[in-house]
Amino acid sequence: MYRATLCAFLSATAAQAADDVTTFSLDNGLNVVVIEDHRAAVVTQMIWYRVGAADEPPGHSGIAHFLEHLMFQGTANLEPGEFSATVEANGGEDNAFTSWDYTAYFQRIAADRLDLMMQMEADRMQNLQLLDQDVLTERNVILEERKTRTDSSPGALMSEQTRAAQYLNHPYGVPIVGWKHEIEMLDRQDALDFYKRYYAPNNATLVVAGDVTPDQVRALAEKHYGPLKPSEGLMPRDRPAEPPQLSERRLVYADARVSEPYVIRSYLAPERDPGDQAKAAALTILAELLGGSGTTSLFAQALQFGPDPVAVYSSAFYDGTTVDDTTFGVVVVPSPTKTLAEAESAMDAVIATFIEAGPDADDFARIKTQIAAAQIYARDNVDGLARRYGEGLSIGLTIDDIQAWPAVLDAVTPEAVVAVAQEVLDKRRAVTGWLQPEEGTN
Repeated sequence: MYRATLCAFLSATAAQAADDVTTFSLDNGLNVVVIEDHRAAVVTQMIWYRVGAADEPPGHSGIAHFLEHLMFQGTANLEPGEFSATVEANGGEDNAFTSWDYTAYFQRIAADRLDLMMQMEADRMQNLQLLDQDVLTERNVILEERKTRTDSSPGALMSEQTRAAQYLNHPYGVPIVGWKHEIEMLDRQDALDFYKRYYAPNNATLVVAGDVTPDQVRALAEKHYGPLKPSEGLMPRDRPAEPPQLSERRLVYADARVSEPYVIRSYLAPERDPGDQAKAAALTILAELLGGSGTTSLFAQALQFGPDPVAVYSSAFYDGTTVDDTTFGVVVVPSPTKTLAEAESAMDAVIATFIEAGPDADDFARIKTQIAAAQIYARDNVDGLARRYGEGLSIGLTIDDIQAWPAVLDAVTPEAVVAVAQEVLDKRRAVTGWLQPEEGTN
């Protein structure tokens, strides 16, 4: 009774709710998205460039992430570090992040400071100044970041090796931070060449969310971004395609620092495509059914809470917001008395049973309700909405695709989930990794 009432409430709420979104483009090609939310006098500005680690020239891995750091150096109008210092002095916060498909910069600040934020962001879109010493210093920062986050972490190294094995030809197999030997060779000219080609209004989406109106944003965008020249060096994203994957790949990474061994597997999987998000929606629900919850998922119930637990942790995960084929992942941390082989075998047994029997009706309804609720509650987070639209547009989705996503999720059937599991969970398109301590270290 409770579930039926909640489902009815969520369906009614979803039908009534709609993101208050306005879009337009400037003459120089800049796409602009305005998301109105007048509950607080706060605004988030995000600028999304449609370029990431997968667009880097061969031999220059890490240049997209490197340039993200360098964007906080100076311009003709701002000293190095002055951008963030100005944001902070005005009571705001700012940061940036790089993916394989995009690079984004954002500020969250009082709404009456949006004019200043646009002025500074537009300034560094085309007026970045880089001194050799600043470039060398920041390159050392990147190398230290790689050392701290990747080279000092067995799990991160394992993930890096797994991803490199997953993609036979596509640049998604190259780490975002870059390979160490290639980072060491990046220089000022590399950064400037990348910057001049990709950092331009016709390769960007401006998202402004919060206590603003479309007319206010249009006027400010025309004032600050409108005079910027589009790039003439942009080319369509023509990335190397993956050949058919015909053979299972297996990795064993042993490291003395490993305290908890685990088995992890990634499968090549379809992404969300414009006008065709059904498979991605089914995979989203599949991940929740298999390993989305540490207590109620199939993995948790079968592997962690039986009379003879095989695992202390298990999970499944999927994110379809990429330009090209992504991955579907599963991971199991075995109990102290179980081996990695036993954990993997038990995991495979759960997958095989699911494909044969399909999802339990109550479990399926519960997951659908949870996902619907999460989609509705997410509308209360204006920063999250800004990221949803910026990310979606940066990977080629349309506004209609982004707004239709909750309905696409709601339309998924149990049969569609089983069908996509049969298609995707194929070991010939997978990499299985064992992370374990070196012999004699534990």
